Amino acid sequence: MKPTHYAAGIIAMLLTNTHALAETNIDRQTETAMPRQKNMYGIGVGFIPKTSGSKDMRTVVLPVINANYGDRFYVNGLQAGVWLVESSDKRIRLGLSADARFGWDADDSRRTKGMHDRDFSVDVGPVLRWQTDYGTVNAQWGFDVGNASNGQNVQLQFIRSLYRSEKFRLNGLVGIQWNDKKFNDYYFGVAADETRPGRPTYQAGAGVQYQIGINGIYSVKENHAIFFGVIANRLGNEQSDSPIVETKTQPMGFLGYSIGF
Repeated sequence: MKPTHYAAGIIAMLLTNTHALAETNIDRQTETAMPRQKNMYGIGVGFIPKTSGSKDMRTVVLPVINANYGDRFYVNGLQAGVWLVESSDKRIRLGLSADARFGWDADDSRRTKGMHDRDFSVDVGPVLRWQTDYGTVNAQWGFDVGNASNGQNVQLQFIRSLYRSEKFRLNGLVGIQWNDKKFNDYYFGVAADETRPGRPTYQAGAGVQYQIGINGIYSVKENHAIFFGVIANRLGNEQSDSPIVETKTQPMGFLGYSIGF
């Protein structure tokens, strides 16, 4: 069964079995990967690989928003969306989301120098959130609408509260992402006009990658907090076999300061 068909089956099953869930409130801590109680607005510094599979990191400074508006629209870091269908207790919600996806400058790595840059883009598609007594399951199907890879991906993520107190909260997450051939080939492939000695042509096929991480927030005073996170992405074979990849494990991190309302 194709991953896209499997994800669609999960969505259908959950929406038709809402009566099996207990009548409880939404757990705001595990509603997103970053634990929170209030809407958060701040600024953060992110550390991400310079290019696909690079060992070197680049620093990105961005405004950060993690907030709900009318309990229908939301912004969560690089993701924004709207909930369209939900169960009576709001523990199962189905909607649409848009996710920003960073590209990279080919001159930033010796393995990609002389290649074409990979452009910034946006993925849009349906998203499912299912809050259980054990944690939150997120399922998402994204389509590149920014005309970069023109590919698609399916993501499945589980978020669980690891620790919570008045001042300090910590979430853990694990995830898996399936990427189609267009997606993987755009970010990890080497076209004929990008070859050079030691960098042969490479066409990446469809495959999966894995994710594990922790995200936390520490209150320094009322409505003011420091937030942080460390995430490791494990590339699949179709990605890591590319001649531009230096390491199969891609770490990411971020640190920031927020004000809650």
